[in-house]
Amino acid sequence: MKLALASDHAGYELKKQIMAYLKSAGVEFVDFGCGPGESVDYVDYGAEATRRVVSGEFDRAILFCGTGIGMSVVANKFPGIIAAVCWDEYTATASRTHNNANVLCLGGRVLKPELAVEIVRLWLEKQFEGGRHERRVAKIHQLEKENFKK
Repeated sequence: MKLALASDHAGYELKKQIMAYLKSAGVEFVDFGCGPGESVDYVDYGAEATRRVVSGEFDRAILFCGTGIGMSVVANKFPGIIAAVCWDEYTATASRTHNNANVLCLGGRVLKPELAVEIVRLWLEKQFEGGRHERRVAKIHQLEKENFKK
């Protein structure tokens, strides 16, 4: 699995912690910014990493901002993306097993690093269950097609 990572200034420190975890776990990733000490707009960095998932260059993305909410709003504007803000083990597991989320959004101002690592571990480990969830996810993608015709 190949991950795209990105943060704004509020998510930078948590992103650093998660990058250390990913390295120790042998997970391949590329950091699309921001760097230390930068004050940036989350929209720019979240969009860049999400575009890489949409293009197929990366399998999934993990995005970081103050709460995770802003990054999830950005990522969910892209076709084929299901971005989920997760704040505990249950939401991390459900986002994958029920929603087949391909973008994880985390809040640097609301999560302790130890919990964030566990969320990431579960999110990477869990697989989509399909079944009744397949039908629901297909409906989400159908709405996307219906509402974003050019």
